[in-house]
Formats: sequence, C-alpha cells, structure tokens
Amino acid sequence: HAYLFSGSRGTGKTSLARIFARAVGCSEKDLYEIDAASHTGVDNIRELRDAVAVLPFESPYKVYIIDEVHMLSKGAFNALLKTLEEPPSHVLFILATTELEKLPETIISRCQTFSFKKPTQKIVRDMVAKVAKKEGFVLEPASADLIALLSEGSFRDAHGILQKIIASSHNSKVSVEEVEEVTGAPKGELVNEILKALHEENVEVALSVVGKAVKQNTDMALFIRLLIEKVRAVLLLRFAPEMEKDIREEHTEEDMKFLTELAKEARGINSALLSSLLEAQDTTKRAAITQLPIELALINRKEKSNG
Repeated sequence: HAYLFSGSRGTGKTSLARIFARAVGCSEKDLYEIDAASHTGVDNIRELRDAVAVLPFESPYKVYIIDEVHMLSKGAFNALLKTLEEPPSHVLFILATTELEKLPETIISRCQTFSFKKPTQKIVRDMVAKVAKKEGFVLEPASADLIALLSEGSFRDAHGILQKIIASSHNSKVSVEEVEEVTGAPKGELVNEILKALHEENVEVALSVVGKAVKQNTDMALFIRLLIEKVRAVLLLRFAPEMEKDIREEHTEEDMKFLTELAKEARGINSALLSSLLEAQDTTKRAAITQLPIELALINRKEKSNG
C-alpha cells in the first residue's frame, strides 16, 4: 500500500509514480499530488488522513504522490505514520525523496523502497539524441555529449536544456557551437587549452585562457566544472586504468585520446590541482569577480612551485 522512491533530482521518481498510478487504473480524478515542501505541517497531513477515507470517484484506487516527503515536520511524520499503519484498502501511497536519510525509520519500514540510480552520461546522451530525433532534429555527437554533461545526471535538466536549444535552433542539425551559445557553456577547446597548460605547468598560458573565456562571456562556474571533470578523468586514467571503460562513456573519442596522453606523464595535473579547483568551484558563485577564484587557484600553484 506504500512505496518509497528515493534518488537524486531529475531521475524520474515523480514521473514513474504517475505511470504507476495509471498502471493500477487510477484516473486523474483519483490521483493526488502533494508537494511536501509547501505542505509540511501536521494539519496538512491530518486533512490528508481525513480525505483518504473517502472512496475513489471512478477508479479501483486513490493514489497519493507525496513529493519531497523528507520536508515534512516531525508532527506531520507522526500523523502520516498512523495512516500508513492502517490505510484503507482503496488507497496507495507513493512517497518520493531526494534525501532518504532524513526520513524516520518508522516511515521507511512501512514502505516498499526503490532506489533510483543516477544515470551515466552515456544513458543521458543516448536519451537526448533519441528525443531530438523524434522532434525532427539531429544532435551532433559532441552536442549530445555536452548536454549530457551539463545535465549532471538529471533527465529533467537534460530535457530542459534540449528544449531551449531546439526552440532557438534554425537548423535540423544541432552543432556543439549552438549548444555552447544557448547554455553559456565554455568552448571545449578552451577547456582543453587550459588543461594542456596546467599539464605543462605553464600558469601564464593558463591565466590567458581564463581571460579568453571571460571575453567570450563564458559561465565560469560551468568552466570550472568541466575542467574538474577532465582533471578527474586524467587522474583516474593514471591511477585506476581499469576504470577506462567507465571514463570512455563520459567523454568523446577525441577527448579520450587527449586525456589518455596527459595521463601518461605525471606533471602539473595532480591531486593538489584537483583540490584547488574544487575550492575555486565552491567560491565562484558568490565571488564579486567570477573568474577570480580560478585565477587565485592558478597563481597559488605558481607561487608554491617557486617555493
């Protein structure tokens, strides 16, 4: 009578809940979606408890989807627990959450739990390419790769990005340049340029590449994130070569050749670089000058190398 869907955002929890409701014969009149983020109080759950006693309008079941259920207050959880313990036979509950650890064990134990895994970049890439094709568009491989990377494992975000791109595209074939323009993502060659400069420990060139990115109105938060992705890939290829297959799924063939070459020699790309980039990423969004955190990270590395 109660299901619990947990997983990161955009992985399809609410969508699958709706599909499940239709599969058990629930009509729109008997489907209720509640956003726990805005209905956190005990009174809201008491209202729900009274409502579940009423028979369905026209379906075998009434289905209640409670999204972001971890946002409920302690009192609301206690009220919900009573309903979950003795539910009417005509009611099904589907609870969805991105933060399973915030739910009381008493709630979890009364549900059948399903964990939604974050999709790989390859899965998202194939999905957006398929959706684009159905809409009459063809994504270049690099375009699909970039959309998948920007979505951060969220099907919802990937759909949203694709929708913006298709709405603004004047060609049936979507180039990576169009994706970069619409999303504000940095050009792939810029990311590789700075990566090469860091590998060669040439901070002056790396700083000039940051300057180029700024002149092109690049989203610096995205720039650092893409750089972090590639630095991580280089380090994994160097220290965990058995992970090459997984890494290959996250990058284009051209990028894989480039990253594999960098991984062969331990020079400027190391764990210290990755740590400094993570710190820069953390401060970029609140920095008055958005490029300053990455510039400081690069300058600090230069100063440390000079002793």
